[in-house]
Amino acid sequence: MRNEFRLGSDLLINRIGFGAMRLPTNSFHGPARDPGTGRAVLRRAVELGVNHIDTAAFYTSGDGTVRANALIREALHPYPADLVIATKVGPARTPDGGLAATTDPAALRPMVEENLETLGVDRLDLVYLRIGGIMPPQHGESVAERFEALATLREQGLIRHLGLSNVDAGPLAEARAIAPVTAVQNHFHAAKRDDTEVLAVCEDAGIAYVPFFPLGGGLSDLTGDRMVKVADRHGATVPQIALAWLLASSPVTLAIPGTGSIAHLEENTAARRIVLTQEDLSDLT
Repeated sequence: MRNEFRLGSDLLINRIGFGAMRLPTNSFHGPARDPGTGRAVLRRAVELGVNHIDTAAFYTSGDGTVRANALIREALHPYPADLVIATKVGPARTPDGGLAATTDPAALRPMVEENLETLGVDRLDLVYLRIGGIMPPQHGESVAERFEALATLREQGLIRHLGLSNVDAGPLAEARAIAPVTAVQNHFHAAKRDDTEVLAVCEDAGIAYVPFFPLGGGLSDLTGDRMVKVADRHGATVPQIALAWLLASSPVTLAIPGTGSIAHLEENTAARRIVLTQEDLSDLT
């Protein structure tokens, strides 16, 4: 199994990256975490070979005082030459600290510019158009105008690659007719395997498939008997086996586990050394 993936045919990244959502806080409405710890986690991630960080301008603590993009810039700028930072636009913070997704194409440029400014870059490596919240969009919802707006910004040099998040096969096909789609970020993990249609499209097209909540996101319990059995066989933890399964599920899958802890970060990145056997995969089916 290859531990690297070529994103958009030009950016070589390690398949286990890092999700920045939990750096400012453990939940969208939670209290702020210590920013010094967040910066230390980011620096350690790069030391461990992570060269793919997933973030968003709306990744903030509940009170807005700690922001993921600011932590990334403070910890890592000037960025390593091989570091790929992916972000997403669509949702925005509401005055009460919640999130609301926009359907207005004109609202996307200010969101892109905010990411450019807060990350301190002239061009964003990868920008996902995020649709809705946790649940996929309603069948038939068009993404064309919004994706066209991002495609224009790509043509203007503000974005290198485009992605989609939280979509089914229909919007993915619609977007691909407008501009190249380099990555898809959907809800998928060892205990939630129902996004096979989109994963198959990504695999056929060489599009990166980058699940959010790769370890369940606190919404799913991955600690089943079969998972524990395989973990014991490898002398590994259940989260490590869940990440190894994710990478084994397709050559286009990438993992972006997030954490605010250096110990958890080191545990997650160590999963890249686990090679699951056919017996393991059969046990996990």
